[in-house]
Amino acid sequence: MAPLLLFLFFAYAVPFFGVARWSVTLPEPGVGQYQALVLDPLVQSVFLRTFRICLFVTIAAVAAAYLIAFVLVRGTPLQRLAVEFCVLVPFWISVLTRAFGWVALLSNRGLLNSWGQQLGILSEPLALVRNEFGVVVGMTHFLIPFAVFPLASAMRNLDERVLLAAQGLGASRSRIFWSIFVPMTLPGIIGAALIVFVFALGFFVTPAILGGGRSVMVAELVYLRIFQSPDWGLGSAISVTLVVLVGVLMAALWRFIRPRELAG
Repeated sequence: MAPLLLFLFFAYAVPFFGVARWSVTLPEPGVGQYQALVLDPLVQSVFLRTFRICLFVTIAAVAAAYLIAFVLVRGTPLQRLAVEFCVLVPFWISVLTRAFGWVALLSNRGLLNSWGQQLGILSEPLALVRNEFGVVVGMTHFLIPFAVFPLASAMRNLDERVLLAAQGLGASRSRIFWSIFVPMTLPGIIGAALIVFVFALGFFVTPAILGGGRSVMVAELVYLRIFQSPDWGLGSAISVTLVVLVGVLMAALWRFIRPRELAG
């Protein structure tokens, strides 16, 4: 493990300490950049937008992943094969390609709007990109596979005898699902939600392309502060705050969810 730990230290820890030093030394020593982070209305609005988008993405991705994982674990062999194919194939496609694919589908001249107008369903194109809706769609599509695996692991670890006992006592399939199956998979749901939320916090490419500069999130704001304006101190403070927030969420994941339950 030593070579890997050394690599991670020099590749991630050392640069992070340098960014943390910038946050308290640029443009002058002190914690003024962290005060600006709290008091600046622009930064506050970006953080609120980021949390709002991440919440919507987490709910949508976990809900879709739960249905997919259910079929993956309890479906027929053919259904399982189809689901595995649909879950694994997106990992072979870059995030940039996926983002531009959604632009081709959702833009004003994209496939959905063109087909809707040709069929007479739409009188004018719907605004499906360059807004939060497009960002949520693109991020949800990317993060669903990451939520499937912990949910499928939680479902595989269920004690089938409990479900059979409920069925033997006369419980309906819907009652078994909502009263027994879902509560028993709650650790997987919480773990998947935390994983998706943590990934969503640091998204950059998808919001930049599908948001079109109108739905700036925290990662894009850091890029703008570092590369397109001389405000390196504030950009570094935002970066440090984001890393600390992700660390707190990961600590919560390890504190409340057993890693063995996520890994199966």
